Amino acid sequence: MFWVPLLLLAWAVAGAACVRLCLAAVRAAELDAATADTDADRTLTLYEAAFLSGGPRRVADLTLVSMARRRRLLLARTGWATVVDPRGRDEMERSVIAAIGPGGQSRIAPVRSAAAAADAVRELAERLVGAGLAAPGDDRSCVASAARQVRAAAVAVTALGTVALLLPVPAGTPRRLMAMWFALPLVLSLSCLAIARFEVRPVSRWASPAGARLLGTLAPHTGTGDDRAFLTAVALRGIGAVGDPDLRAAFSHREHHREQTREQPPQRGRDS
Repeated sequence: MFWVPLLLLAWAVAGAACVRLCLAAVRAAELDAATADTDADRTLTLYEAAFLSGGPRRVADLTLVSMARRRRLLLARTGWATVVDPRGRDEMERSVIAAIGPGGQSRIAPVRSAAAAADAVRELAERLVGAGLAAPGDDRSCVASAARQVRAAAVAVTALGTVALLLPVPAGTPRRLMAMWFALPLVLSLSCLAIARFEVRPVSRWASPAGARLLGTLAPHTGTGDDRAFLTAVALRGIGAVGDPDLRAAFSHREHHREQTREQPPQRGRDS
């Protein structure tokens, strides 16, 4: 009867995963209900839209692109950032300038990381959570993570059932009956996934349902060619929305050799 412990393990794995998914779905529904009355007429700033779409790192990317577009910062395709105007217009820009350092030049990668972890971004996140537009840290990706666990449980149940069927069994034990017993936790897992897919409203990692609704109002306005529309597209879609190949190269630049860490920064007067 070696297959019985495997069956119990399969039930335990499937049951724990399905319970977690149900609890996550309940929390998502409570969050949706709690933010249902959020002011639908509220207008998101670009920084708020960036955070709700992609989190702290998206805010840092938006700030860098905005400063580069207004020639307050030069972003070289080799991966260097150079300060042109050291007077930041807001806390986000001042955070970027502080991350670059007193020398006025730095590689872009550490600047992005430092700016994303700055106090200005944390305060922005707290304001959005307080307004019911951003999901609290514990609720982010809760349903998605639980759904992944259920999918993993379904795979585990299938594997355990296969192992049990391949093991020698006492004479008179029908393998078809064994397969049916293992099919029950598998059906449970797949049913929970199906219900979650159709009944649970998808929530982004950063935005609450109310925040996601406000983000949806920005999407139709990203097709025009003005500066606001361009920066809105960056806030919503990230660096992938940037059409300038030099600017995209600045963000995607990677060093292939350790010796390249000694690479000299571009001259301040050189246009990037």
